[in-house]
Amino acid sequence: MNRSRSAVVREPVRIWRRSTGAVSLPEVHRSVVVPVTASFWRKLIAFSGPGFLVAVGYMDPGNWATDLAGGAQFGYSLLAVIIVSNFMAILLQHFCIKLGVATGRDLAQACRDHYSTPVVWFLWILCELAIAACDLAEVVGSAIALQLLFRIPLMWGCIITASDVMLVLYLQTKGFRYIEAIVITLIAIIGSCFAAELIFSKPSMMGILSGLVPGPHIVANQAMLYVSIGILGATVMPHNLYLHSSIVQTRKFEQTLTGRHQAIKFATIDSTFALMFALFINAAILILSAAVFHWSGHRDVAEIQDAYRLLSPLLGVGAASMLFAIALLASGQNSTLTGTLAGQIVMEGFLNLRLKPWLRRLITRLIAIVPAVLVIGMFGEGKTTELLVASQVALSMQLGFAVWPLVRFTGERAKMGEFANRLWLKILGWTTAGIIILLNVKLLLDTFLPDAALKSLYGFFHIPVPTH
Repeated sequence: MNRSRSAVVREPVRIWRRSTGAVSLPEVHRSVVVPVTASFWRKLIAFSGPGFLVAVGYMDPGNWATDLAGGAQFGYSLLAVIIVSNFMAILLQHFCIKLGVATGRDLAQACRDHYSTPVVWFLWILCELAIAACDLAEVVGSAIALQLLFRIPLMWGCIITASDVMLVLYLQTKGFRYIEAIVITLIAIIGSCFAAELIFSKPSMMGILSGLVPGPHIVANQAMLYVSIGILGATVMPHNLYLHSSIVQTRKFEQTLTGRHQAIKFATIDSTFALMFALFINAAILILSAAVFHWSGHRDVAEIQDAYRLLSPLLGVGAASMLFAIALLASGQNSTLTGTLAGQIVMEGFLNLRLKPWLRRLITRLIAIVPAVLVIGMFGEGKTTELLVASQVALSMQLGFAVWPLVRFTGERAKMGEFANRLWLKILGWTTAGIIILLNVKLLLDTFLPDAALKSLYGFFHIPVPTH
């Protein structure tokens, strides 16, 4: 082997404002051994797992609300949005893997070590708001599932979800592989439930194929754009970028150029496979909603509770509603597990704040549960699905502030060395970041500008004024 390829990679400190400091997720850092001389498949198995933890965020209850609304209102039209969002996610998660493996930093640590203190605090606050919006969706989703299955009031359901703190603490003492096993099992349950639902619903194959082709009507129709940006926010999630750049470092791979190249390759395969599974789940929810609700005249179905009540009668299958609720519960619980880890990574990475594990997890849970309980208490149980959709749009608004530094860092050769993105990856990365930012700016203008100002603005650029 070439000596330069087997040499241990040392980071030049001068390219960062601060040195690396503590490792990410110290209790599980480099805890999963990767066999050096094993076959391709054994190495792939060793690297498999983190991708599925990331994929959880792409099939959380917030996705359900936006996918249900999209399918019921617009049929199969927004399938193209789900697919484009998923490919954006695959690209961005690949960047996260490269950042974590090449620099030994998660995205939060990289931001802390690159930007000035005021910018770091600004980014941290935005990220905490994004996690709060995401956790609101997860907590409310789990609470809705508990209500549908066991008649537990939503308020108590939100409080019960706090138990995941103890579960994560316990599983981390047993090893990170146990967390991955629980997550993969719950994902398999979700996938099985929706495979059955698709068989029951008998969707139109021609309708699905037509929905795969994007069109300008998605941008021109404000209602469709609002749901589309919600799907984008629910699919490409800010906290997942921080999470993946950290948990990829749970693998104990060789700290050489060859070892890091292999780590990036195998982790990308793991991530891509897991995200294609998440694509199936998201597409299945929208297809189910379109097949059952849109074409039967129930186009106003956006409430998860309404979907639960209507599925069995409309499909004529008694188990359809129960399978829907079981998948929702599995999705919510899975998402709270990974959301708790993401909260720890963000707090430690941005602030370098080291707390006892139980206290740190309790804080990140309270950030999610307190707003959920307050919102349900103020607005009532009837507004839960509207809150889920709004939370995903809020997530999308935060996304640019996570994507920008990620694309910037992974494109800098001074920081990444030979792992820096090549020109074609830089173009794809900045194009993705640009699309996300432009769509969010458009949504903000459409939402808050007066009609007269909107007409003048759109007239200046010779584009159609959005419909309401």
